[in-house]
Amino acid sequence: MKRFFVTSTGTGIGKTYATCALIRQARALGHTVAASKPLISGFDKDKIAESDTGAILAALGEDVSEAGAKRLSPWRFSAPLAPNMAAAAEGRRIDCKTLFAQSRAFLAQQADVALIEGVGGVMVPLDAQTTVLDWVLACDIPALLVVGDYLGTISHTLTAAEVLRARKIPVAAVVVSESSNAEVPFEATLEDLAARLDPIPLLPLRRGAAGETLTALLAD
Repeated sequence: MKRFFVTSTGTGIGKTYATCALIRQARALGHTVAASKPLISGFDKDKIAESDTGAILAALGEDVSEAGAKRLSPWRFSAPLAPNMAAAAEGRRIDCKTLFAQSRAFLAQQADVALIEGVGGVMVPLDAQTTVLDWVLACDIPALLVVGDYLGTISHTLTAAEVLRARKIPVAAVVVSESSNAEVPFEATLEDLAARLDPIPLLPLRRGAAGETLTALLAD
C-alpha cells in the first residue's frame, strides 16, 4: 500500500493539482484510491466545485456535493487565512489531537493508495503551538513535497526539505509544479534542484499535464 502526505512550500503552489493528477493516474492503473483534505480555508459552500475539496472529489469520481465536502474536509473555514486564523475568525479552534487521530484512522483503511493533502506550506500553523509539520510527523508516512518554479523556489524548497529531514520525515519525492508566469526556465529549476536534493527523486509536473511522471510513486 502507498501512503503519502502531500505538503508544500506555501499556498497556491499546486498541491491539489498534484494530488488530483496522482489520484487519476492511480485509478487509471486499476488501484483503489482514498484521499482526504481534512482542513481547508477559503471554502465557499456555494462554490464547492471550484474548491480544492471539489477538485479532489471529482478526481476520485465521487459526487461533488455538500455531503462529499463534509466527509473529505471535516474542518472547513470560509476566511482565506492560515487555519488557526481562519478558525479564530469563526470563534473556533482546531483540535489537533482529534485531527491527527482521524488522519491516522483514514490511513489505516484498505486502499491501495491513500493521500492526505495538507494546507498551505509545511510550517503553516494549526494552533498556537502546532504546525503542519507536526501533522505530517503524527501520520508517520512519507511526505510528497510539491514546489513551484518561481524565482526563490530553490531556497524555499531546500528549507522545506531540510525541515522535514530534521524531523526524520522521509520525502518520497519533490514534485516541481510548473506555473504560467515563472521568471526562471522550468528546466533550469529542475536541473538546479536535482543537483541539490539528490537522492530525493525529483518529478516534473508540467502545466496542463495529466501527471504521467507521478506514476513513479506507485511503483513497487
